[in-house]
Amino acid sequence: MRLIKRITAVLAVTVFIIGTYFTAYAEETKAPDVKALGAVLVDGKTGRVLWEKNADKELANASTTKIMTCMLALESGRLDETVTVSSNAAIQPKVKMGLSTGEKLRLGDLLYPLMLQSSNDAAVAIAEHLGGDVESFCDMMNERAEELGAVNTCFETPNGLDSGNHHSTAYDMAVIARQALQTEGFKDIISTPQKEIKSDRCTYSVVNKNRLLREYDGAIGIKTGFTGKAGNCFVGAAERDGMQLISVVLGSGWGNVGKERKWIDTKNILNYGFENFDYYTLCGDGDIIAEIPVEKSYGKKIKTVVSGTIILPLSKAEKEALYVELDMPEMATAPVAKGDVIGRILFKTDSETTVAECNITAENGAEKKNMKTTAEMLIKHWINAQKSAILKDNAKLCPNDG
Repeated sequence: MRLIKRITAVLAVTVFIIGTYFTAYAEETKAPDVKALGAVLVDGKTGRVLWEKNADKELANASTTKIMTCMLALESGRLDETVTVSSNAAIQPKVKMGLSTGEKLRLGDLLYPLMLQSSNDAAVAIAEHLGGDVESFCDMMNERAEELGAVNTCFETPNGLDSGNHHSTAYDMAVIARQALQTEGFKDIISTPQKEIKSDRCTYSVVNKNRLLREYDGAIGIKTGFTGKAGNCFVGAAERDGMQLISVVLGSGWGNVGKERKWIDTKNILNYGFENFDYYTLCGDGDIIAEIPVEKSYGKKIKTVVSGTIILPLSKAEKEALYVELDMPEMATAPVAKGDVIGRILFKTDSETTVAECNITAENGAEKKNMKTTAEMLIKHWINAQKSAILKDNAKLCPNDG
């Protein structure tokens, strides 16, 4: 649905509202039943948070950490390199492959036990190969997290085992997962049901333990996690009818109850998203806003347009409450060049909540009135006109040849 087509306005003041609220908010949709200490639902395409519970609360995040370990390996471009297992990697606690010191495997193959069965020894072997040592690799993990905007995360291990200040947040893990899903090869790995990999010593059969893949329509993955400090955790993703959703639950509980609850929490969150949100095109690149005069020019006007397309998931209540606010002057000031930012278009559901915004730019330019441009205008519109008239008069006086 194209919402901007429903908007009409006349520029009158510097900041003003176009139209009115379409209707009052519909009755609020019931939030999902979630027991996790921290949880979030994020749209995979836009990164918009659709629902959250303590999404920025710092919590232990267990083996969901391995999402970042896997992503860094894929981004490294070193998947065909041979990893030699250290004694440090070999002595990691369960869950583990059972790697032995000196064993050699392809780096890309280690990503399957890492993600499908959460092997801690594989995580350390990967970290030491890419970073030189675990500490340096964790520095790489934290740098990448900060680049992505996951600023409330501190990785101290590549496998998520409880250690010092190792933590993340539901929101940060969703940000990391969203980037991972866009990384070439990641979705193929996490959706693999079973994989056999070979080292120089033996063959390993790796089975995917992610129940969501078998129990939820459209499930993509992503990663389970559990430690005594973190409780049961899960970062999930599913796609239906072109909508990709990412869910995160941290601390869904302990023991058998918590083990089952992480799946219940995840399904409840994803169901809430698919049942209550649809994509809407709020505006399209080049949509015309208005034509405004340009002061200090030669009576020029410029056409203003939207710079970019916004497609956003909205609930029914949000769509019905949505209105548009323009932040732009009623008159521009010369000089104006094509593409100059003139103002902003904001999409709001109430005075405090802006769900999206985009720049408004000039579709054409307007020169500033000054001595140079005045002289150019004089030449163009008066002197050239006079010259043309003289030539026409001379043509009348000259007899035709022959």
